Amino acid sequence: MLDLSIIIVNYNVKEFLQNLLHSIEKASSNITKEIIIVDNASDDGSAELIKEKFPAVRLIENKTNYGFGKANNQALKISQGEFVLLINPDTIVSEDTFKELIKFLKSKPEAGLAGCKILNADGTLQLACRRSFPGPWTSFCKVTGLSNLFPNSRIFARYNLTYLDENQTYEVDAISGSFMMMRREVYEKVGGFDEQFFMYGEDLDICYRIQEAGYKVFYVHSTQLIHYKGESTRRSSIDETKLFYDAMNLFVRKHLSSSLLVGVILRIAIMFRKFFAFVGKRKLVVFPVLIDILLFNLCLFAAEKIYTGYTEWVGFDPSAYYIIYSVPALVHILIANSFRVYRKDSLSVLRNLGAILVSFIVLTSLTFFFKQFAFSRAVVIISFSLFFIATFVWRVVVKLFFKVGIKAEGVISKRSLVVGIEAEAVTIAKKLKAQKSEVRSFIGLIGKLNSDIGRKIEGFEVVGSVQNFRKVLNEFKVNEVIFSSKELGYGEMMSLVSAGQNDSAEFKITGTDLNFLVGKTSVSMLDDIPLIEVHYNISNPVLKFIKTVFDFSFSIPVLFLLYPFIYFSSKLSKKNSDFRRFLLGIPSVFTRKRSLVGPKESVLNQNIFLGKTGLTGLWYIQDADEVEEEKLNFYYAKNQNIWLDLEILGKTFNKMWSRRR
Repeated sequence: MLDLSIIIVNYNVKEFLQNLLHSIEKASSNITKEIIIVDNASDDGSAELIKEKFPAVRLIENKTNYGFGKANNQALKISQGEFVLLINPDTIVSEDTFKELIKFLKSKPEAGLAGCKILNADGTLQLACRRSFPGPWTSFCKVTGLSNLFPNSRIFARYNLTYLDENQTYEVDAISGSFMMMRREVYEKVGGFDEQFFMYGEDLDICYRIQEAGYKVFYVHSTQLIHYKGESTRRSSIDETKLFYDAMNLFVRKHLSSSLLVGVILRIAIMFRKFFAFVGKRKLVVFPVLIDILLFNLCLFAAEKIYTGYTEWVGFDPSAYYIIYSVPALVHILIANSFRVYRKDSLSVLRNLGAILVSFIVLTSLTFFFKQFAFSRAVVIISFSLFFIATFVWRVVVKLFFKVGIKAEGVISKRSLVVGIEAEAVTIAKKLKAQKSEVRSFIGLIGKLNSDIGRKIEGFEVVGSVQNFRKVLNEFKVNEVIFSSKELGYGEMMSLVSAGQNDSAEFKITGTDLNFLVGKTSVSMLDDIPLIEVHYNISNPVLKFIKTVFDFSFSIPVLFLLYPFIYFSSKLSKKNSDFRRFLLGIPSVFTRKRSLVGPKESVLNQNIFLGKTGLTGLWYIQDADEVEEEKLNFYYAKNQNIWLDLEILGKTFNKMWSRRR
């Protein structure tokens, strides 16, 4: 008999699956095993990948998505191992994971099912790897948030057992379905998953039935894995929130049918979670609408007080307040919505101003038809003037200072490290530097030994070692760590992920072909497709017009107020600072030969679609080399907007000022 049957249910996560299979090979030395993959009708080429690169894998191809439980049952029926492992495709195991779990189950005859420590991609513990069953009090604490408020309380934090030490082994009610190892005799006695559960809840159900059969369920801390949770659901159209709570409801009806209270709590939870999920996905719609309604009525109230203070008008008729403070604001919201002011991905200033103008015309026109509400057109003018200023200011402030509603990611969003110093790590670093689709501030390499620090390897500096890894993350404010999978063992990777779990870094692992990165939110391709993108913001007619208006608005006052002094002072002094050079270039902006912000002239000659050359740009504030300059200019052309220009100008002036001091 084989030692281990490894069962994987896959749905559209071929890159994750490929990395998992690579880690399984490293973890299963000296273990006889079989790997059974059930593909639930993936359309991303998963089945083809398995056939081509992993011919030893037993593959079951489903024509439709049968869900998690039913697909696992297909594999369980043909499995032959003494132990059976059910594992998600979006995981990475340590080299010792299988050995540790098999050793534990052999040493504990009462243990029927075991799971290990499961980490999120940022190194934090995935709470679902050790849980309690959702009884009345446990469910109430989970749904009301008491378990989050009091994570160290035995009374309130029972569902996720957060009061227990994650570095201890103990018996629990349930473990995560993303990693479950059981004895074959347990499967033969209890059977497989209940296929009523499509997704979620089936792990709780099988844990419950295993314990009813007289076995125990254990959380084992001595080994760990990484789980990139939710990758399959992210690639599907299912409503995972509803599925989760429906599964909890089914579990309660099946095993806790006497508890009416739990059923009521779960139904309320579904309703509230759906509501908050709706608001969360549309917060850039809901909150601006509420703010605009509030500001509209405040401006109307202020206009009434201002006008009554200077005239003999007595103000609005109190009996009409319910109309005055509801209908005009709603009319504006409807008009603004038709202008697409309220969108999920951006806060529009220009569309909002256009909507205000149309609202003003519509509302003043309506007073001709509803004479009883035509109190004063002067108040309407004052209120709309105030509303114009208020909505403009709050949107600009939120965009500039809180970076909300700006589609571009900012000047530089990723500060990256590669862990490794051998050929593969250097290849990864080169690909990252050459990549045009993403802009990174590349920090350097991490070696295994402190003696490696300071070395230069093909132009890349070794800035730290695995011994001072946490310190390097903090010092350089790193938010992306990329592991060389050929140079480091998966156990070593897990240790580093754990060490950096509180530093807001995302950890990624390269594919075995070095052509993709697997991370918690996406799969990033390392080799750009050699095609020129045509959808560049810099070529958008509307954005070009806004950029031209901005250039003129900035250059005209500078040209008449500052330029003469700078020009004559430059003739008298040979010192030529960056600030002076910038101001001396203003006439070329006024004549439209250049722009305030843009690429460098040397790049423009080769790539005319990047726009007019700039007095400053990403190339200036980043002190980039020639390769980085080209990437930064491509990035700017693709993401250009007025807010990015303002951010670059602000950073430019800060840099110029610091150089003068």
